[in-house]
Amino acid sequence: MAQTLHELMSDTEKLAAAGLRLDLAGPVLTVTLDRPERRNAMTPAMWFALADVGASLPEDVRVVILRGEGAGFSAGLDRAMLTPEGPAGEEGFGALLARDDQGVADEVARYQEGFVWLADPGIISIAQIHGHAIGGGFQLALACDVRVASTDALFCMKEPALGLVPDLAGTRPLVTAVGLARALEICATARSVGAAEAERLGLVQQVVEPDDLGRAVAALAAALSAHPADAVRRTKSLLQGAAGRTLDEQRLAEREAQVPLLRALAGGTT
Repeated sequence: MAQTLHELMSDTEKLAAAGLRLDLAGPVLTVTLDRPERRNAMTPAMWFALADVGASLPEDVRVVILRGEGAGFSAGLDRAMLTPEGPAGEEGFGALLARDDQGVADEVARYQEGFVWLADPGIISIAQIHGHAIGGGFQLALACDVRVASTDALFCMKEPALGLVPDLAGTRPLVTAVGLARALEICATARSVGAAEAERLGLVQQVVEPDDLGRAVAALAAALSAHPADAVRRTKSLLQGAAGRTLDEQRLAEREAQVPLLRALAGGTT
């Protein structure tokens, strides 16, 4: 059985070991990547802890903010994963690759669970990005519904330069945001994308000065949680599925989503 959010938050030692910090204020949960001494570099323990956060969310949490402590959002994969001994307290990729191909793929699927919950219709997720968002850090930002960046933000999909592919569920939202051609160019060159270009391409929805970043995200979180929860959740679900439906299918989905809301608005129970 999954822990409740409050149980998870009370286990500060476990969260700290994974490099996370959680803060709950009303309907807004802030998840902080808290390994500033490692530039918030990621390990499987962090990904598993993120998945636990997603599994623990109660219905009254409506907005989740992802941010990084220290100089940047996240430098991506902890390079210690590539060493024989692995990061402290965890196995490196050497142990992972001792498994057969299906075992490796199954473990990567577990890693991805730390990212995909951010698209759940029950919440709206915001990435608050400053400094570097590299590799897995870039993919964590892409996993969020909305991205707000400071002018010093820098995005890079580093995996192809390392002989790898982006495998933390980031390829689909990247293509959705910027289109196939631009997504391919960004990934295959592994170049850095600054905040101004990211906003122009649609990678981020707002760019502000570094000193204004926290206030801008807080204001957005307040606006996103201001309206009736069921209507917002159903709207997010409709928008998420729109690209895969025909017009008639989308019209049907809209009608089916609207009926219970109309009844609730009118005070009906059937």
